[in-house]
Amino acid sequence: MANELEELLDFLCSPSPSVKKAAVDIVRGLTGSEDGLQSLSKYSKIALPSLARLLSENKEVSEPAAEALVNLSQNSELAGKMVQMGMIKTAMDLLYKPDSSITRLLVMLLVNLTQLDYGISSLLQVEDEQIQGLYVMKLVRSFCRSSSEASDDPFEHVGSILVNISKKEAGRKILLDPKRGLLKQIVRQFDSSNYLRKKGVSGTIRNCCFEAEHQLQNLLLISEFLWPALLLPVAGNKVYKEEDTSKIPLELASALRIEREPVDDPEIRIQALESIYLITLQGSWPESLLVSQWSTGTASWL
Repeated sequence: MANELEELLDFLCSPSPSVKKAAVDIVRGLTGSEDGLQSLSKYSKIALPSLARLLSENKEVSEPAAEALVNLSQNSELAGKMVQMGMIKTAMDLLYKPDSSITRLLVMLLVNLTQLDYGISSLLQVEDEQIQGLYVMKLVRSFCRSSSEASDDPFEHVGSILVNISKKEAGRKILLDPKRGLLKQIVRQFDSSNYLRKKGVSGTIRNCCFEAEHQLQNLLLISEFLWPALLLPVAGNKVYKEEDTSKIPLELASALRIEREPVDDPEIRIQALESIYLITLQGSWPESLLVSQWSTGTASWL
């Protein structure tokens, strides 16, 4: 089996397009089973670079190669090897090629690679202060510009990448940097009807709120968008009258006075409450949101 597998991997570099296509299809199939993954992991020094090279070829070859790498990257050991060989830079470079046809798969690959600390550092570009955060800025821009309402939303998984990088202090600092304005852009995506986007935004906000002690002012700078994103998930879908919301910020009052779908996902609701708790620990929650006279019952939610 070992000799056959080595021969198969050699075919990934074949000058014949048909042979190369057949080989990469077989390799993709192998990554769909545990036995296949274990077999390929023994030859990762050959398999990973060969598959990475195929990412820049036409869709018939690049797509199965990307799918194989996504499957392989679910193994933390193999994901670590990919990061070490510069896969994050490769993925980012290819992601922004004008003719890229594997955008969704490249984003999914980045999701898996940023589950590792080294992968997060690589995406944040922490080793080079001059370009630190450039990849993140590109991803946030794409996340916010792409259509969340379209049937094909290739950047929807960027939300998961943002959750991953915001688990680390270096990632949170980049997202909270007021000069970059990234968190403000991200929070506005909470209104999306796309569940993956909404969940990614919620998790990112929650992680960034762990910096509330040191970055409270930067969080308050985006309060216009932050308060609705945190309170609406726990507010239900009741439509309130104008007199009921007269004592709260206009941006939140307006949202409470219109019909809306309730946020039923318990994880998002819990993340919203955790975010609120982390901010209130600093004693700076807007007083108007806590007054006992407010009949909408915000105090009881908190």
